[in-house]
Amino acid sequence: MANRTITKMSAKEVAQLLLNGEELFILDVRNETDFADWKIEGRNVEIINIPYFDLIDGVDLALDQIPDDRPVLVVCAKEGSSVFIAEQIAEAGRSNVSYLEGGMKSWSEYLEPVKVADLTGGGELYQFVRIGKGCLSYVVLSEGEGGIIDTSRMIGQYEAFLRVKDAKLVHTIDTHLHADHISGGRALAEKHGATYHLPEKDAEEVTFHYEKLEEGSKITVGSEQIIVHPIYSPGHTIGSTSFIIDNRYLLSGDILFIESIGRPDLAGLAEDWVGDLRETLYKRYKNLSEDLIVLPAHFGKVTELGEKGHVSGRLGDLYKENPGLSITDEGEFRKTVTENLPPQPNMYQEIRQTNLGKINPNEQQQREMEIGPNRCAVHDN
Repeated sequence: MANRTITKMSAKEVAQLLLNGEELFILDVRNETDFADWKIEGRNVEIINIPYFDLIDGVDLALDQIPDDRPVLVVCAKEGSSVFIAEQIAEAGRSNVSYLEGGMKSWSEYLEPVKVADLTGGGELYQFVRIGKGCLSYVVLSEGEGGIIDTSRMIGQYEAFLRVKDAKLVHTIDTHLHADHISGGRALAEKHGATYHLPEKDAEEVTFHYEKLEEGSKITVGSEQIIVHPIYSPGHTIGSTSFIIDNRYLLSGDILFIESIGRPDLAGLAEDWVGDLRETLYKRYKNLSEDLIVLPAHFGKVTELGEKGHVSGRLGDLYKENPGLSITDEGEFRKTVTENLPPQPNMYQEIRQTNLGKINPNEQQQREMEIGPNRCAVHDN
């Protein structure tokens, strides 16, 4: 008798498989365009795409291509189609068939907290990896207080983490006005009576109160020994600000990534901002200690995840290995960051308007606005 049992796999379970480097075979049944734009990726992930409508009358096409000796995860946009196809595959006699609970919607929204370090003042630094979107946010903990940098809109996941850590939220900070995802920083701060910080030059059109980020100011979380030092670093946006934490970690926002650099065109001012970007990367950052560990706000590929599961790189090493940091000719640099850029993020103008407080889309609309990968880097390969 055929085995008709299928199981569900949560986004958390899939993320931990990927972070642990375990093998995973995926059948993605979304349409070819959506699959080509954005998919689950990992070091040991094998994935094929057969659209749902090619399987609705029978799964023989899939049975010919999926392994019979390994678990198979079926993935679709929201869950329903993958459940149906997984059931058909199981009824055909295959065992170890599962589906992604909540589909790619849940994959896009899951945050995996990964500890970066114990800080010298007794606190902790965590990186929240939004593995399905390539977004990175940070939580600083010290003496029962917490601060969050570049908060994603799924604020409940941060709240649950702070409850486990028995920490009170005192600050939320955005390194810049984001264009690829909706910030949860303001909403989280308002809910918990914390202070929301934003660079003033990115906030000229905002409709809400915020605390200005100014170079040389200090934001304390718990012990005074754990201090966030804003470093004004324009380029990706005119107000982009990065931070040094504990004299060891450079939170670079979208200015500098591990394998690329930030794009300057998401406000339509690439030609105006390219000089700022070069000044930041080739002078401001160049004058910092080579031993600083760079912690960016995004990553482009799962291969950027380190052995411990977080994304980081020594600044001195990036100057040797990151192609965006070795363009000696200024004209060539200008051409690189203004021409042949990857597609702009999905609905980025609407996302910017939301982060400015000018529009207030509901939860479902926000989810649809964010679907797809981040595209904040110059080099997309």
